[in-house]
Amino acid sequence: MSSGVTAEIPNRRLFKPFVSPAKNKPNAPLTRQGGTLKRAFSARKAIMSPPKRRRQSDDETDETDETEKDECMPGINYNGLSKKLFKPFRPPVKRAEGEEVGPDVPIVRGSLGVRRRMAVAKGPRYNPDTEDAVVLYRPPEPSQCTSAASDTSSTTPTTPQRQNKSLKSLLGISSNDPTESIPVAVVVDPVLGRKLRPHQIDGVQFLYNCSTGLVYPNAFGSIMADEMGLGKTLQCIALMWTLLKQSPVAGKPTIEKCIVACPSSLVKNWANEIVKWLGSTKIAPLACDNRGTKDKVARSLRSFMAARGRMVIHPVLIISYETLRTHIGILGASPIGLLLCDEGHRLKNSASQTYQALNMLQVQRRVILSGTPIQNDLSEYFSLLNFTNPGLLGTTQEFRRTYELPILRGRDSMATDNEQKKGDQQLAQLNAIASKVIIRRTNDLLAKYLPVKYEHVVFCPLTELQTDLYELFLKSKDARAAIGEGGKCSLQTIINLGKLCNHPGLLDLGTVPGHERVMPDSYYTDSVQNNGRGRSGGRVFHPKWSSKMMLLDRMLQQLSKAQDKEKMVVISNYTQTLDLIEVMCRARGFGHYRLDGAMAVSKRQTIVDQFNNPRDPSLVFLLSSKAGGCGINLVGASRLVLFDSSFNPADNLQACGRIWRDGQRKPCFIYTLATTGTVEEKIFQRQAYKTSLSACVVDEQENVERHFSRDQMRRLFVAKLRGTTECETHDEFVCTRCVKGRHAIKAPMPMDFADHNTWDHFSSADCHKLTDTLLKKCMSNNVSFVFQFKSYTPP
Repeated sequence: MSSGVTAEIPNRRLFKPFVSPAKNKPNAPLTRQGGTLKRAFSARKAIMSPPKRRRQSDDETDETDETEKDECMPGINYNGLSKKLFKPFRPPVKRAEGEEVGPDVPIVRGSLGVRRRMAVAKGPRYNPDTEDAVVLYRPPEPSQCTSAASDTSSTTPTTPQRQNKSLKSLLGISSNDPTESIPVAVVVDPVLGRKLRPHQIDGVQFLYNCSTGLVYPNAFGSIMADEMGLGKTLQCIALMWTLLKQSPVAGKPTIEKCIVACPSSLVKNWANEIVKWLGSTKIAPLACDNRGTKDKVARSLRSFMAARGRMVIHPVLIISYETLRTHIGILGASPIGLLLCDEGHRLKNSASQTYQALNMLQVQRRVILSGTPIQNDLSEYFSLLNFTNPGLLGTTQEFRRTYELPILRGRDSMATDNEQKKGDQQLAQLNAIASKVIIRRTNDLLAKYLPVKYEHVVFCPLTELQTDLYELFLKSKDARAAIGEGGKCSLQTIINLGKLCNHPGLLDLGTVPGHERVMPDSYYTDSVQNNGRGRSGGRVFHPKWSSKMMLLDRMLQQLSKAQDKEKMVVISNYTQTLDLIEVMCRARGFGHYRLDGAMAVSKRQTIVDQFNNPRDPSLVFLLSSKAGGCGINLVGASRLVLFDSSFNPADNLQACGRIWRDGQRKPCFIYTLATTGTVEEKIFQRQAYKTSLSACVVDEQENVERHFSRDQMRRLFVAKLRGTTECETHDEFVCTRCVKGRHAIKAPMPMDFADHNTWDHFSSADCHKLTDTLLKKCMSNNVSFVFQFKSYTPP
């Protein structure tokens, strides 16, 4: 017996279950009740296995709490613990004192919905009452809201009607926020507002009014036609940023996304300008210049178009016209808030592929940036206006019948009094409509911000060799057909004559019959040393065979010797002309850069930055007018030579605006070279006619003289050579300020850039009176006449 007892005890101790210690009896032994040994308590099992009896509601009185305690572990209410753990959640409800507890609201399995926001009085994003605040829209005072309720349609910015309804409208949910109906002020971001000049503030206000429908109902487009240097880019950035962040409805933007379309050479420049003015922490523009693969670009554009609301990471897309045209299927799939078209004169032809592609975009707010909205005729002007605000001036046929034909008849120098009166009436009517959606300021506004600018039109008589070749070429078969033997003017004939005016080395002498009789023996032997380097390929060349090339050579030599180390930009329409000038620069040892269409877009900004560096030793920047005439900043130079002119005056204006702009610190001198009595002078006369037309329509100048008839513009091949005239253009002006070709009456101030009759006129005998000392030193016998324009009189 004793042995059996002694054997049982160790087994019981080895297999003794764990007992959680109690507060009252930490080492309580096992007890027997009714002859059975109570099972040891397991807290984990008690919690995980609640009682199987019916759970009482929270409102019932638990009468068994005291009796159903586990007798093994007194002091712990296991049933109550499980009830607490498995008690359903009841949201707290604030009740007034003494209020009876209401019935519980059971929790549903569905969504609780959107949390209702508290109605809090909202205000504008920026304080409109600060001293330097630029307020684009100021709501009426609360006391005036009731009386002005009927006028809100004309004073409150509107939004183009959405093509797709919002989610709230589809679900029939109406906003209960009473503050949403209270308009707030729209204020330009102070980061931009403090940097805007007075004329730029007016420009941003104008663009905002047009973009929000305050000018014409259901018309949201506009044209920013300021001349170069007035800050069109900054004004459009201020408009874009304001619309992206603000609207009269507090906390809501006017637009979500914006597209900037521009030439490929300006994509990087636009991205840099946006980051420059706003900072990299505020905005991350998406620049797309087609440098990646087509699939990679397409993926980026799809991501941009698909983003909505808070998912918009890149609110601004900067894209070249060519890339936009390629991917118009993606970009035209969904609506866009704002479209900015830089160098928008590309849209002058409504039948072009670029125009048609941009017209496929789902956007009503359209802004065109162009310093030259009229380049050739009024039909181009209509294309721009009709793109921004379709139907504003009627159809193309209606515009031509109502405005274009009467205005052109009235501008002709041979027009009758009735035609002039009719033309003036239609011009005034056109200006009354267009002036509300187009803003145009001239460079006169820059007088207080930039150094003085002198522009010269320099007429150079042909050399003896050029004169002989020019007369022989006019006797050729092609030239006779172009002059008037029943054929149309040949563009190739004009180009060949222009090349001859630049330098005989550019002309294929095989097209000139009898050239062997006039070519000097030294033409092939007396040339600058090129050694076959560069793109000229060892072409025979010497500056002395061209009057314009001799003048340029002397000017560069004088600049290279000067102590102030001025730099010069030389622009030409022909890359072959740039080849010869590059040969001359190498032969003279002039450091130079060259930018033309053959250079990759990614490398262009790099050489521009190097040339603008004051420590860079280069003297000359050779620039193709087509590749670099738009948007490139060359303020590192203070002198510019336009070696040959285009029929389109906008090309010359764009090119000449590269140096006289923000950032320039020196007085600027611009020279337009033309050979006397040749086709080049006829081209210059044609430019004067087009510039006069632009001044009448865009600048609204009414007293520009009617200098030339359209028939006179067609007489391109009638040459006045060998000293028969010092300047045919001045003869055509019938100038009233010159007596016997000598400057007698002082030019009016300020001068009118669009009217060369108001410029200073200097014949060869008066050229010593020129302001520019460099031109006076270099002209010698190479200059017969000079027009001089001065931007303003320095104090």
